[in-house]
Amino acid sequence: MAGAPTATYRVDPDGVAVISLSNAPVNALHPDVLRALFSHAAAAHADPSVRAIVVTGAGANFSAGFDINQFVSASGGGGIDGSINDAICAALESGPKPTVAAVSGVALGGGLEVAMGCNARVVAEGARMGLPELQLGIIPGFGGTQRLPRLVGLQKAIEMMLTSAPIKAEAAKKLGLADALAAKQHALDIAAGKAPRNFSLTRGDKLEPLGEALAVVEFARAQAAKRARHLKHPQLCLDAIQAGITDGGAAGLKKARGLFALLGGMGEGECFAAAAALDTHKALVHIFFAQRSTKKVRGVTDAGLKPRPMRVVAVLGGGLMGSGIATALALAGVDVILKEVNQQFLDGGMGRVKANLASRVKKGKMAQAAADATLARVKGSLDYASFGSCDMVIEAVIEDIPLKQRIFADLEAACRPDAILATNTSTIDIDLVGAKTRAQDRIVGAHFFSPAHIMPLLEIVRTKSTSKQVVLDTLALAGAIKKTPVVVGNCTGFAVNRVDAVIAGEFGMPMGPFRLNDLVGSDIGLHVGRNFVESFSERVYVSHLIPSLNDAKRLGEKTGAGFYKGIVEKPADLDVASVMAMGFPPFRGGLIFWADLVGAPRIVAALDALSDKFAPAGAGGFFKPCDYLRSAAAAGRKLSAGVVASRM
Repeated sequence: MAGAPTATYRVDPDGVAVISLSNAPVNALHPDVLRALFSHAAAAHADPSVRAIVVTGAGANFSAGFDINQFVSASGGGGIDGSINDAICAALESGPKPTVAAVSGVALGGGLEVAMGCNARVVAEGARMGLPELQLGIIPGFGGTQRLPRLVGLQKAIEMMLTSAPIKAEAAKKLGLADALAAKQHALDIAAGKAPRNFSLTRGDKLEPLGEALAVVEFARAQAAKRARHLKHPQLCLDAIQAGITDGGAAGLKKARGLFALLGGMGEGECFAAAAALDTHKALVHIFFAQRSTKKVRGVTDAGLKPRPMRVVAVLGGGLMGSGIATALALAGVDVILKEVNQQFLDGGMGRVKANLASRVKKGKMAQAAADATLARVKGSLDYASFGSCDMVIEAVIEDIPLKQRIFADLEAACRPDAILATNTSTIDIDLVGAKTRAQDRIVGAHFFSPAHIMPLLEIVRTKSTSKQVVLDTLALAGAIKKTPVVVGNCTGFAVNRVDAVIAGEFGMPMGPFRLNDLVGSDIGLHVGRNFVESFSERVYVSHLIPSLNDAKRLGEKTGAGFYKGIVEKPADLDVASVMAMGFPPFRGGLIFWADLVGAPRIVAALDALSDKFAPAGAGGFFKPCDYLRSAAAAGRKLSAGVVASRM
């Protein structure tokens, strides 16, 4: 059992005081850890036997930064105490004894800021360092906006902060964020005057001349506004950086207190806590925790079962979806059998897998040798002869119920009795897909989103007959292929595709319905639409446009013609969230979180207005609020309150 959050202290015979941050598993900067760190730093500076100080982390990590739960409590007036932040960094950076941070594992957020407060940093191989605060709707709150530009240069610092992307140890050494020497020896060398003692807050050698530096900041402002025009905190982060550039590091920290007054703060640290009250921050923290909670399913992950390894997985269909699924599996080290109905289609499917991997090589995400090894894991097949070795089969053919039923009957005969039979259907009731099979307990929905090797969400659809073991195995597979799983009940459309999205650019959706249709193809849309008409005839407006596009072979991106003439946004640009599949903006916190924030009465009023507006055209029913939404509005109740388990 992990002990209470703290920092330990010892003085070694060589005169080096070692302060270890201790808060398993990642040494999060709980207030008790910060208080102990400050106390031990003061003690080390006051001890005449101490020649130098090393700050490190207990266990495998330096520190992953502030405990996110402290952000939440900060919005209520507790949590992070900004007043201690400046005192800690001042003690580490400017005290009488030199300090060195010994970094292993991760140094993220406040963890990296503590390390930057030291006079030097020694980084172990494989360590990662970064300031990811902006992805949670906040800004670096421990002086990072001032110190990082002075250590790695302005452009790289802005990039690291605005993208929230960490860098590896090798890059940190090249940029000057880290030294390659042993921590204790380097600390002693500084104490003996054999190595320079750097003060990151006052350094200027990595900063451009003032005019150039301001131009860099202005360019970053324009880019941030273009990528995230609805978000305020990236611009506030740049405000803090600019203040330090124009007036110096220490003056920049002081100036920041005034700049952040609009957030109710008294300084960078206090602004950091005050930002927790913003809706954007609350939404992003909500998504952060929600994504992690999806991996735990009551009655499944707590049932004492162990997931079975999925070593060999077959994929039926080598189209855009099937080839993407095969790519995702192969990238995770899974052996894949890709089946098609004829050699021409199989060659096309294998070609798409190869193209997916080539794209990763081109973008620098993997080496050519690794891509070749990954492609070698995918074997083509025109029959079921090799399916006896499969642990799982994922069907990814067109949305045609009789076709899927025939396939599942064939799979039951060709596969082992314990093999999982999964369908990637996006709209069809899973019970219909498996209606002609006997082994209902091993049938599950595995709904990927296109392109499957990029989009991060996997809907796991269980029927009333799907076994707990099968759900657990599919959850484990999702983790192996780096997808966020969401287990949902079985009904037409499942969770994501039951949402009839009224998409407005001002809301922050990265892709509208016409661009999305061009991406997945109007042929797919036609099949999906037919299933929605069958299940929700009173709620679906039947348009002749999609069939017309289909007849004209204007299938979208795959044929180079659709609603647009080949000018389609890349799906990889879609923001992640639950949302991960719809493109719902993460800073809104997800559909239900946003709805609760806005309030059911306002949503009902807006939908009623739209229903009245389009009633003359016969489409008013499309916008008609459901009974649950109306009841929530009438009772002043949040939509998230009182929601019972769906058909699971």
